[in-house]
Amino acid sequence: MGLKDFFKTRQLKKAAKLQSQLSTNGNGHDLKVEPSICDDQLCVLWTKCQGCNELLYTSELKKNHSVCKHCGHHHRLTAQERIDLLTDYGSFLEIDDNILPSDPLNFKDLKPYKDRLKEAEKTSNSKEAIITGIGSINNQPVAIGAMEFQYIGGSMGSVVGEKIVSLAERAIEKRIPLILVSSSGGARMHEGILSLMQMAKTAGILKKLHEEKLLYVSLLTEPTFGGVTASFAMLGDILIAEPRARIGFAGRRVIEETIRQKIPKDFQTAEYLLENGQIDLVIPRQNLKPLVSDLIRLHSQNTKLKTGISPFSKIPLFAGV
Repeated sequence: MGLKDFFKTRQLKKAAKLQSQLSTNGNGHDLKVEPSICDDQLCVLWTKCQGCNELLYTSELKKNHSVCKHCGHHHRLTAQERIDLLTDYGSFLEIDDNILPSDPLNFKDLKPYKDRLKEAEKTSNSKEAIITGIGSINNQPVAIGAMEFQYIGGSMGSVVGEKIVSLAERAIEKRIPLILVSSSGGARMHEGILSLMQMAKTAGILKKLHEEKLLYVSLLTEPTFGGVTASFAMLGDILIAEPRARIGFAGRRVIEETIRQKIPKDFQTAEYLLENGQIDLVIPRQNLKPLVSDLIRLHSQNTKLKTGISPFSKIPLFAGV
């Protein structure tokens, strides 16, 4: 039962109980009971935890980085919320926001792809499935991108691939670390082979980033699947996941039908991948920023020692963003 249905059912039960009491007293005329606030307003005030089904004050949940205080379930964040969580206040400057998706194949399933794009922009308040830009984490400049799952399931199309490549090129140009936050169902089917080409495209620029000896941290969140997992999401120097995040290529049902075997309950969870050596760390959300900051600082110190660059030299990294 959804949260909106829960409140509606509760109001109907109250009305039925009051009607019954009035009927017992011989005053059983029709009675309409109006709630003090509407269902939509109640849903804004309260959030039902997807982990333990507890009702949580939305304001308190937001203060706790959208992590349930009862069971520790990590609710999804929007791309902008993710960037605000990781970067210093006021430091983020978005880039490439003028690169917009098109419909090269004139694709149509239940509705035209162009209509889906308009609907996705309206529901997600985002122009594409990723936001990229330059910011700082504890005063350390970074190139950072975060995927928006509400935009067609965070699927990777031509624009997502292009924005990741552009962001990585900025990181190489300015000699700063790259941080990518993945939350996606995979490659976008509406763009066909063009979306699959982004896998090779993003892998190519990350190889160049590696050759330049620059740090790339990949943060895997709920969920990360398909062509995103098969490309840039799993190519990080350090792979970090949030607790209980689902990470994989094909879905659970597809795998079970293919191999005709039951797979473990915790299969494709962050903890399962960590146990089997496929990722490096599983870190609670509130600890992500200090951890990433420490990783950047340690990598920066190591690089300066190897190259002989003084740690006190000042480089105008934000010039020409």
